[in-house]
Amino acid sequence: MTDREFTIEIYSDIVCPWCYIGKRRLERALDQLNGAAQARITWRPFELNPTIPKEGMDRATYLEAKFGSLDAFRQLEEHVLAAGAAERIPFAFDKMARTPNTFLAHRLIWYAEQQGRQDAVVESLFRGYFEEGADIGVLAILVQLAGRSGLSVEAVDRFLQSDEGTEEVKAEEAAGHRLGIRGVPYFVLNQAYGISGAQPVDVFVSAIEKVRIHMSGASEGSTSRR
Repeated sequence: MTDREFTIEIYSDIVCPWCYIGKRRLERALDQLNGAAQARITWRPFELNPTIPKEGMDRATYLEAKFGSLDAFRQLEEHVLAAGAAERIPFAFDKMARTPNTFLAHRLIWYAEQQGRQDAVVESLFRGYFEEGADIGVLAILVQLAGRSGLSVEAVDRFLQSDEGTEEVKAEEAAGHRLGIRGVPYFVLNQAYGISGAQPVDVFVSAIEKVRIHMSGASEGSTSRR
């Protein structure tokens, strides 16, 4: 195998702050490797709240149901804010009025992969939701955020109003469950090595180097047998 065949699949949900933090930490790890790890990154769907109504729900109501009280959430929020600040992510939880159903967003992410703009769309969705409080369960807002990432707003609007990609997204999500993934972010390196959670940068660096060494050894072994 070559470096160009190195793959990273990231199972995530846009409403997961640790997925945004994990994205930044992975990016820093790849930067530390100075391009030595040329990785093809693919974002895979994982709905944290698949039973939320399509129109979403009031965020305060959701948080109280999930954490027992808003005070309990605020304690966890401080930890996320600190981790986000370290990654230069200005989380603006106070701007979020609703917790969305994210299936439509996952369909957009799937579509963006077909257009070669997946990572840019994921970045736009994370920024829109966590930094601007955008309701990413609303089709018109998804179209707007997709346009920021370089996609045709007309094409995205047509796509999201169709059923295209629905079965594919469901199949990808089911594949993640078959892998035993129960929480996100979850990173699969070269279809073989899993990393659970938004780990520190050095953990990503070590794992990537380990997989690349294994790839190199496998390639040399294959060559020697020819």
